Amino acid sequence: MQSERTQAIEHSIITKYKKTLFHKMIRAVKDYELISRGDKIAVCISGGKDSMLLAKLMQELSRHGEYPFEMEFIAMDPGYHPQNRQKIINNAELLGIPITLFDTDIFGAVADIQKNPCYLCARMRRGHLYKQAQLLGCNKIALGHHFDDVIETILMGMLYGAQVQTMMPRIKSTNFEEMELIRPMYYLREKDIAAWRDDNRLDFLQCACRFTEQNAALDSTGTSKRQEIKLLIQQLKKTNPQVEMNIFRSVERVNLSTIIGYYNEKEEHHFLENFKKEM
Repeated sequence: MQSERTQAIEHSIITKYKKTLFHKMIRAVKDYELISRGDKIAVCISGGKDSMLLAKLMQELSRHGEYPFEMEFIAMDPGYHPQNRQKIINNAELLGIPITLFDTDIFGAVADIQKNPCYLCARMRRGHLYKQAQLLGCNKIALGHHFDDVIETILMGMLYGAQVQTMMPRIKSTNFEEMELIRPMYYLREKDIAAWRDDNRLDFLQCACRFTEQNAALDSTGTSKRQEIKLLIQQLKKTNPQVEMNIFRSVERVNLSTIIGYYNEKEEHHFLENFKKEM
């Protein structure tokens, strides 16, 4: 039986934070057709505020949504310190989330990697999550990335990766047949997620990555690249209040006739291809 505090936390999602959290998730689910009747979705929990809220939102959606789907709540321990692992277990119990916790040694596997350890770690995590989801009979995994993650990824790709790309709301897996990744929190703002956490006096993991703890993912100024982008966006917002939505819309309205070059999974294209045909 749920405690009064658990009930109050759940109630806040469909009352005080209904507009900023629950309704925005429903809109993303509908806009991008993220969930279909009969889906079995593995909701992936890292222990932070985003994934924990995702789990609660998915529970509410299953109760109040238009069509039935099943869920498994999976949490991976890639080599956390014991206190971080226990924190995930305690928070899941408090929130009424029945997690399946499984172990990997990802932190150990990438411990000696000097170049792009975060990229390798993320890929390995994703692979383990897909594999565990398949074992549980799921056809989709759900991750807790939000709107701020999306626009930061766009700018990081441009400024540090020399490419225009975004964090997609849904992706078909290339290595796990008939599996798909979805991001139901695509429209949610980080400040609203933090407000829900703080209002309910919840204490989640901030970052349990051992590399971050050892400053391995930081640049010479002690600032991560993503944090640098966050600060840049906040600075731009001072003179352009619409900058965040403009960044987001920029990848919805790409005009290929004004792009020098682009590529898909199979081939590359250059603007001169059509330019010469028109001569």
